[in-house]
Amino acid sequence: MTEPDHASATEKGPVLPVRPGAFLLELVPLPVADIDRAKAFYTGLGFHADVDVRPADGVRVVQLTPPGSACSITLTEGLAGLDMPAGALRGLHLVVADIERARRDLIERGADVAPVEDHGGVLYAWFTDPDGNTWTLQHMPWRA
Repeated sequence: MTEPDHASATEKGPVLPVRPGAFLLELVPLPVADIDRAKAFYTGLGFHADVDVRPADGVRVVQLTPPGSACSITLTEGLAGLDMPAGALRGLHLVVADIERARRDLIERGADVAPVEDHGGVLYAWFTDPDGNTWTLQHMPWRA
């Protein structure tokens, strides 16, 4: 278990200021049944384990960040305000520059990623975590 290290944020990249009027989405709660299993799955996919703390009895907070992302996921227990059924989250999008390469990489890391589909020029491939939360790889060629 690691303690939060605010200095490590700058090692991963610049910490952007919160400008007046901004609403930055930086953390999405992900409902899972087993935090250790989920943490192993996501770090196995290459997510960075930023935080794993137990700030009070019966409370645990794990924060993981996909490679290159400014938004992280959090796995929690003991926080009633974040309590959701495991596997309830659908369609989180991971935008990638090369969907075939990203798909191959995730498959090599143990994810069961569906074949790439073209929907009007936007490419998608889906996978599910061990709890049933669904993820979507998305590639928009004009952004590459």
